[in-house]
Amino acid sequence: MRMRPTLSWTPTEDLPPGTTDPAPVTDALSAGGVLVLSGAGISTESGIPDYRGEGGSLGRHTPMTYQDFTASAQARRRYWARSHLGWRTFGRARPNAGHRAVAAFEREGLLSGVITQNVDGLHQSAGSEDVVELHGSLARVVCLSCGAVSSRRELAERLEEANAGFEPVAAGINPDGDADLSDEQVGDFRVMACVVCDGILKPDVVFFGESVPAQRVEQCRQKVREATSLLVLGSSLTVMSGLRFVRQAAQAGTPVLIVNRDPTRGDQHALTRVELPLGAALTTVADHLGMSIDD
Repeated sequence: MRMRPTLSWTPTEDLPPGTTDPAPVTDALSAGGVLVLSGAGISTESGIPDYRGEGGSLGRHTPMTYQDFTASAQARRRYWARSHLGWRTFGRARPNAGHRAVAAFEREGLLSGVITQNVDGLHQSAGSEDVVELHGSLARVVCLSCGAVSSRRELAERLEEANAGFEPVAAGINPDGDADLSDEQVGDFRVMACVVCDGILKPDVVFFGESVPAQRVEQCRQKVREATSLLVLGSSLTVMSGLRFVRQAAQAGTPVLIVNRDPTRGDQHALTRVELPLGAALTTVADHLGMSIDD
């Protein structure tokens, strides 16, 4: 029986309580060399829901797994129909105060870099430059046969042309850009093949059940080794792809600070967890540092 990826986490021990005082975050940033690790929670204020917070999409939606995508043509049809519709909304999302604050911290030389678990590109849109996209980007498409990488915008145009009149109303949008559609709404949606070799196209993102490329993981581990502190923003740290960097920092004695409304799987390793909305928390920190956040 194939194991499903970890989608949820329930605390099994007493975790340190959170605080509403962002002063430790201000102090860490003042010292410089902070490595940011961001999750879906930083994008909720841009209209992209997270997986596990209040109203999170996992309550109604099981993300596509790599195994299902590669094994079934019908699964790929369902994915691309839903993702194509979701892309229309997803592509219109704009950076919020949290993204802009992170970009401002970078401009002031307070960060050593950003690792994001998100695939929305909003950190870069806000002006951040040193960003490692741990789980890839929805803005790119890769062929599973020849490895050719192409633009998602280009694929969207091909899908629009091949599926004229495809205008279903989605029940919701998810952090991976996938819209909630029924099989009836998906219908006979036409999937596009690679223009180079006619192979299977996949968004250039790491699906649940798929491994992050080893070279990318090592790049992130090196950033953790070089950081003065690790600041986690909007991640429950449920999946190991992000949690491993928190554990690495803690084992090395590097302070870990978390800003997240709910408890996380990394709280036991953290110096503090700030229970505030990210936009408000980071705006307050920027104010205390005497910085302005570009709108």
